[in-house]
Amino acid sequence: MKIVLFGATGMVGSRIAAEATQRGHRVTAVSRSGRSPVPGVTAAAAADASDVAKVSALVAGADAVANACAPPRDGSDPKGPFLALNSSLVQGARDAGVRRLVVVGGAGSLEVAPGQQLCDQPGFPKEVLPEALAHRAVLEYYRTVDDLDWTYISPAAEIAPGERTGRFRSNDDRLLTDAYGNSRISAEDFAVAFVDELEQDTHPRARMSVAY
Repeated sequence: MKIVLFGATGMVGSRIAAEATQRGHRVTAVSRSGRSPVPGVTAAAAADASDVAKVSALVAGADAVANACAPPRDGSDPKGPFLALNSSLVQGARDAGVRRLVVVGGAGSLEVAPGQQLCDQPGFPKEVLPEALAHRAVLEYYRTVDDLDWTYISPAAEIAPGERTGRFRSNDDRLLTDAYGNSRISAEDFAVAFVDELEQDTHPRARMSVAY
């Protein structure tokens, strides 16, 4: 499979690049820096994902687009810029005729009970709330996209570098927790789930969640 991966040098993106490359996929890694996140990627390209024409040119001929871009973290409200970036990726894929788009999402919009999202609960960390709301707005946007085969993948509430075990659970809109109430996943196992979904397309035009 030929995959064009945006946000390829971040914590999650670099692990998706490594996982996909290890499985034999041809990965074109795209980031602002143009650095190669791991050995073996087909190419590394420097590009701004908000440039529709550049996105279209980069993804032309790809089997799938992978989006591991994160919201801006410069202290401004990230919602508008992050929505614009995702809209650009969608339009670029459309223009290039690429229908498959898989997105690294956020955990804040996962439900802790029917109709009750994690980011709306008392005690949700204020410092990450703007990013959580930006991710939620992006998910709402994707749910209006009916001409691409997209999947939005939310990690557990806690995601960090760790071990690749290949063992995890998946769900749809529900926050997954363990027997002690913890919700976590390693970035490595999230990448496994992400590439699995790229290959298998089990959640077309839907959100899935991943956790231990």
